[in-house]
Amino acid sequence: MSDLKLVDEKDLKILEMLLANARTPFTDIAREVGISDVAVAKRIKRLENLGIIKKYTILLNYSRLNYVASLTGIDVEPEHLYTITDELKKKGYIKYLALTTGDHSLIAFITARNSAEMSEIHKELLATRGIKRVCPAIIIDMIKY
Repeated sequence: MSDLKLVDEKDLKILEMLLANARTPFTDIAREVGISDVAVAKRIKRLENLGIIKKYTILLNYSRLNYVASLTGIDVEPEHLYTITDELKKKGYIKYLALTTGDHSLIAFITARNSAEMSEIHKELLATRGIKRVCPAIIIDMIKY
């Protein structure tokens, strides 16, 4: 495989299967892809080393835990962007954080135990030096994971 093409169709199939279920046994992947389980393990290790596979995790249904979740747009003064992202990465209530080119500098997926806690989180963010605006959208129901 050339350096120009980091992944092939077999790699893409492996990634698709792991996205559906990160606990899929290598033997099941090997059967589906048409290679040995040892080859699957080597490919997965390579994808990890390339930084394509970042980590393995679980996906929670926060509403079943009676948590409140929001997708929150965060507008940041440009000179504070990297300081703010470094701070926000450390916040346990922020599950995902993305730098965007859209309406907001950052988009955060935030969880809280209840509406009052979510409100406090948004107030805390807004009070942070360098954050100009916080635009929360409370998630009513996740349609697709």
